[in-house]
Amino acid sequence: MPQTPSKVLFGYGPGPFIPVARAARLLEEAAQADREGLDLITVTDHPYNGVNLEAYGTLGVILGRTTNLTVVATVTNLPVRPAPLLARTVTTLSALSGGRIVLGVGAGSLWDGIVGFGVDRLTPGQAVRQLEEGIVLIKALAGGGTEPVTFDGEFYRVDALDPAPVPVPPIWTGSVGPRSLAVTGRHADGWSAPHASDWDSKLYREARPLIDEAAVAAGRAPSDVGDYFNVRGRITAEPLPSTHDENGTFLGGSPAQWIDHLTTGALDHGASGFVFFDPDDPRSDRTLGRWTQEVVPAVREAIAKD
Repeated sequence: MPQTPSKVLFGYGPGPFIPVARAARLLEEAAQADREGLDLITVTDHPYNGVNLEAYGTLGVILGRTTNLTVVATVTNLPVRPAPLLARTVTTLSALSGGRIVLGVGAGSLWDGIVGFGVDRLTPGQAVRQLEEGIVLIKALAGGGTEPVTFDGEFYRVDALDPAPVPVPPIWTGSVGPRSLAVTGRHADGWSAPHASDWDSKLYREARPLIDEAAVAAGRAPSDVGDYFNVRGRITAEPLPSTHDENGTFLGGSPAQWIDHLTTGALDHGASGFVFFDPDDPRSDRTLGRWTQEVVPAVREAIAKD
């Protein structure tokens, strides 16, 4: 049985896209999440969609409006953000916030939008190689090293850049293909299984061993890469007759049903964290309140008692 991490994180994801018109509402939600004890808040990164808020500007404002929340883009669209500049962005936000940032990073998706943003289309293999190269370079440009960084790779070239005197933020990926899962095993600190897949899903059962194999081959322990699950479903006043559909996908349920499900994920499957999304109304005061006030404290208590 996997070992439960020393601290399981609980977060909130306000939806796959956050319209500019929802900016004030998002800041209210972030303040509520911070006030009611959540650990993190996530946003997605699709800067080619002008009707939505840009991820890193959003994260910076959230950090300035909160005290304890850690922020993370799940995941940063690396093809549209040069890795050296991304390194400077995350180390700056880390320094300004006291380390309250995780670098979520991915090889890119929705390539029509990326190309429309002025970026050359990459093959899947190129995108994965760029991902690995970018993570290596970002780590080199953080951590307070004393030697200038010179890097001459397939996608990035820098000459004698000073590394930032800031620890490397934790790095998470949302990898799904075998090659990108191997990159996760070699370099990442966390993995967020795509498509709200949990520990019972076929995707997770097939993908996680590839991360573990790559971690071991790189001289790391599989436990060096934590599992952070996006949990999507309704929090209902009354119990649902069934909390899963015919494919085994979690649908939600009453607070008690959520508590049972997440406690199982942490204690029996070693989950490192959970980020809540409501598929019906992700911006509902009542729903977010049920998550922060009823579900999360009870799961934390159950984990602490184990």
